Amino acid sequence: MWQEFKKFAMKGNVIDMAVGVVVGGAFSKIVTSLVNDVIMPIIGTLTAGADFASLKLVLSPAVIENGEVITAESAIAYGAFLQNVLDFFIIAFSIFMCIRMINKARERAARKKAEEEAPAAPKGPTTEELLVEIRDYLKEMDK
Repeated sequence: MWQEFKKFAMKGNVIDMAVGVVVGGAFSKIVTSLVNDVIMPIIGTLTAGADFASLKLVLSPAVIENGEVITAESAIAYGAFLQNVLDFFIIAFSIFMCIRMINKARERAARKKAEEEAPAAPKGPTTEELLVEIRDYLKEMDK
């Protein structure tokens, strides 16, 4: 069983997938920072200072006695949800653009390969050869 697992784990696809997951996790952090630190403040400024991260619908407020929280607040944090949706769309669009560029590069490479493999067009007669044929034809017509 160990040998079979080793064979599976050392396949190129598994290693490629592992690298993709790690890079994807790092990319996700970058996009989250872009959304939280750049895009949402701009949107907040455009919407008169609204902080989307703190938007929530309070179902039951927190109970606090003598500065101590007895019961925590129960709320639906739809602002955080909106930020996560924006994160998703930015990540999905970025992946779409990367795949689109890769596909275009593959298409160009396939076209170039097809052009290289295509047989050369048959070589036609040169201008001199055509003139010689016309001259010979005219000579025959005079006879």
